Order: sequence, then C-alpha cells, then structure tokens
Amino acid sequence: MDLKLGNPKVANGTNILDIVVPEQLERTCRTGLGYIDDAFGGEGMTPSTAVLFTGTPGSGKTTLMMQLADSLTKNGHIALFNTAEESLFQIRRTTKRLKLTSGFVCGSEKMIDKLLDNATQLKATQPEKQLFIIVDSLQTLDDGFYASGHTNSMTAVRCMTKLTEYAKENYAIVIVIGQVKKDGEFAGKMAIKHIVDTHCHLFLDSDKRSDTFNQRIFEVRKNRFGCNGIGYVLNLSEKGFRESFRA
Repeated sequence: MDLKLGNPKVANGTNILDIVVPEQLERTCRTGLGYIDDAFGGEGMTPSTAVLFTGTPGSGKTTLMMQLADSLTKNGHIALFNTAEESLFQIRRTTKRLKLTSGFVCGSEKMIDKLLDNATQLKATQPEKQLFIIVDSLQTLDDGFYASGHTNSMTAVRCMTKLTEYAKENYAIVIVIGQVKKDGEFAGKMAIKHIVDTHCHLFLDSDKRSDTFNQRIFEVRKNRFGCNGIGYVLNLSEKGFRESFRA
C-alpha cells in the first residue's frame, strides 16, 4: 500500500528521514489578504490543502470568497470560482459593486467530475501558476451516484473526498463553502470535518450595538498548518470586507 503525498509514492514503513517532501509542498502561497495568510500559519496557504469554509446565513461567505478569488488572481495565481448558489449574472453584479477587477475565472458546474476536469484544463493553460478552486457550495454538488439526480448528505461526503484527493494529487488548494443549520452547526456529516485540513467559520458579532452591526468574526476552528481558535474581526461594507482587529 502506498501513501499519496502528491505524485511521489512513499511506501508504508519508510524511515521518516528518508522521505523527501516534494518541492511544491515546501512553499506557501500568499493570497494577498493578510488575515487569510496569517490564519493559515503566517506565510499563506500550502499546496495540496483542502479547506471547509462555513458561516451563518447572511454573514458574507460568498462575498469573502469572491474577494479572495480576486486577490488571488491579482497575486499571480489561478482562481476558479465555481458557484451553483447564485447565477453568474448575480456574481458579475456583485463584482461590480465590490469593484473586483482581476477577472478571476467563474463557473457554475454542479457535477463534481466535470468541475475537476474544468480545473485541470484551466491549470494546463498556465501550468507555472498555483491553482485555487473555490466552491460555493458543497451542498450543490452531485457525483452522479443516483441516476435520478437525487443528492443527500453522503453525496457531500463523496464530493468532498474527491475534491480533497484532487488537491493532494495535483498540488491544488481547494476551498469549499459549507452551509450550516439554524443553530450554526455544519449541515453535513462530521466525516467532512475530518477529511479537510482546515475548517474556518464566519459569523456575525453577537453584540448588537450599532457600532458592531457590520462586524463579522472569521475564526479558525481546525488547522493542520497553524494554530486553532484564532479570531479575526472583519468589517463588512458596500466595498466588501476589511480587517478591523484580531480577537
């Protein structure tokens, strides 16, 4: 049995000192958003990473991910923003309002295999660049397991597994928005939290004072590349998010 560490194969039982880490995993990729870079260990995000990004309704998950896609593109990376939550016309209107001008790639594919094919083709056009895949949202994806098109919580597990395996094998960075229930807990199988490398959560400030009405807390709840429990206070305006201070 072999372990998947990107493309190289490492046999079970190998002396840890004999394992050579692929060059692609020795570097980090700065996103251009300081609080995101810091949340992932201080130097940016590591290739072959799978991230679950949850948030309460109305917290601004899609807005933040569009800002991230824009910043990634401006910083020389490839960003594929795939959404089935909103139409591409809605996304375009939001980019106009937020004045996002990088021209990141946007798609609306629901079938997971086709989405990954699209990502591979996009990467092939600029192989020297780091590929980021942002999915909005996990619950809209389908793996075709049911001929009827039916999806359920296990569909999400299978799709998240495929996205994570793709990230590991292709040195991609995958960020997947996950919906939550009314109580704020993730609306999916707990297995998904175990599959991913990092879990971030965005929620409204519980203080209802007028001066904190537009504040959001961006919190790192699981992180294999840095500390957990770190919170970043963000202000949300018509121009999008900006960091206010760190909790």
